[in-house]
Amino acid sequence: MIGHVYSKVARVLNKGQSISLLLARLAVAYGFYEPAKQKWSDIDTAAQWFSSMGIPLPTLNAYMAASTGLLGVVLLILGLFTRLISISLMVVMIVAIVTVHLSNGFGAGNNGFEIPLHYLLFLSIFTSFGAGKFSFDYLLFGEDR
Repeated sequence: MIGHVYSKVARVLNKGQSISLLLARLAVAYGFYEPAKQKWSDIDTAAQWFSSMGIPLPTLNAYMAASTGLLGVVLLILGLFTRLISISLMVVMIVAIVTVHLSNGFGAGNNGFEIPLHYLLFLSIFTSFGAGKFSFDYLLFGEDR
């Protein structure tokens, strides 16, 4: 009895997968927008900051992080090449966690790794499930999840 009810509820809730993926993509894209814009608005300062953290080739890495972030914003909004850009953004989040946030502990209030970890988890969902039906991935490649 309970299994039958659960199955019916699950079938109804499954209909919300694509809208959930769309809303999550938009929220994550918005989260990457400001940092990417900030890096691009003053790439020299971003490179100096990277250098101060011991990141090798700081200018090149500042350009790469800024470019990946901006490209990520566009592609996540469109739902285009979602799985690939999500992997790239996951690398950016791992670097951010290791170089900036980890030493501050978990809490977001202390600039800890809580928020980047959440982005990392959402990106892993996009990597696993794709962009959903409301995406260019679905229109071009037929991926429904």
